[in-house]
Amino acid sequence: MNSETGETMTSARFVTAVLWGAGLFFLLPGIWAFADPQSFFDELAPFEPYNRHFIHDIGAFQIGIGVTLLLASRVKDAALVALAGGAAGAIVHLLSHVIDQDHGGKDTDLPVFGVLAVLLIAAAVVRWMATAGDES
Repeated sequence: MNSETGETMTSARFVTAVLWGAGLFFLLPGIWAFADPQSFFDELAPFEPYNRHFIHDIGAFQIGIGVTLLLASRVKDAALVALAGGAAGAIVHLLSHVIDQDHGGKDTDLPVFGVLAVLLIAAAVVRWMATAGDES
């Protein structure tokens, strides 16, 4: 038993396995949705009407969730995990809006989503540097 967390080796392995399984469950389809939205729609999510941008966004957010779960299996600092996972999703979401600029949206989308991504990245880096000596 880990005296700090009260977690047994068996429960720790179970939690790690679920984090990895669920992380990949979100990450891999998220990458698919972002990389090939038409194929994702045709094969996995044929909910009419097809909208490339919304499937790109689905991919972005699933990537963020997947990255967060996978990081949580290795990093003990909850703030760092949340910031890094949020940054991953925000970066891909920003890319979604860059790729789909010709499909609509607002003039404010790119600057707003860009600032959010930069803030999350910066905060994750600051947190990582602040905890670099800790066991995270």
